[in-house]
Amino acid sequence: MNFSYQEEELVEVLEKTTDEELCDLVVFNDDFNTFEHVINILIKVCKHSAEQAEQCTMLIHYKGKCTVKNGSFTELKPMCESILSAGITATVL
Repeated sequence: MNFSYQEEELVEVLEKTTDEELCDLVVFNDDFNTFEHVINILIKVCKHSAEQAEQCTMLIHYKGKCTVKNGSFTELKPMCESILSAGITATVL
């Protein structure tokens, strides 16, 4: 005789709630800044590894833009301003 049964498992899900929505820091391609400059700024401002900064820079060059960081608007705004002050076009969306 074969009995089959199902066990129900109660799983608690923890969700992080924030008052702010997540935003994207997007950097755009231009014809003025060098790869080296963009890579160095992403390392300095966004705390990217060299490899991550290089990959983002390639995406910026070939796709025209790249989301380089996610976070709250208040977290990303100063980063965006630093990137803009380095002569690189960026925005928080």
